[in-house]
Amino acid sequence: MVRNRQRASSTGGRRNATELLLAEDVPSLGNRGDIVRVKSGYARNYLIPQGLATVATDHNKRMVEKHQSRLEELQAQRLKETKELASALGKYSVTLEANANADGHLYGSIVAKDISQALKSSGYAVESDHIRLEGPLKELGMYTVKIQLHSEIDTEVKVWVVPAAAS
Repeated sequence: MVRNRQRASSTGGRRNATELLLAEDVPSLGNRGDIVRVKSGYARNYLIPQGLATVATDHNKRMVEKHQSRLEELQAQRLKETKELASALGKYSVTLEANANADGHLYGSIVAKDISQALKSSGYAVESDHIRLEGPLKELGMYTVKIQLHSEIDTEVKVWVVPAAAS
């Protein structure tokens, strides 16, 4: 009886685990670059052959740390550039021409795509999904449009909707 207890405790512990470095995000296990401990069979039969993980050697751990620090530097640089873009956009205004009737109602409407195209033609890289309109612009006038460039960075741009010049 004692023999069975010893066997159960020796096989049920961490002794049969393998330390892996995840190469891809694996649901319910971890994200890319995480070091995880899994059962040897799971590692040997699934994670490693599928290219989802590799053995966590000291060299691999150092390489991941270098890669993660480089990614953090790139992310900080992108965030800085995005803040600069937001600052420049806050000082800029866009003028869009549209056909309108005598009362100032547009025959069509101005949507986020139109504003995005006008900003791109002026040298500002703003996608239409960054522009937060409460609805299409359907009248002539000046509008303050919110732009969310990043989850932490919001700005506003002035949009002037003017009547199209008669030809």
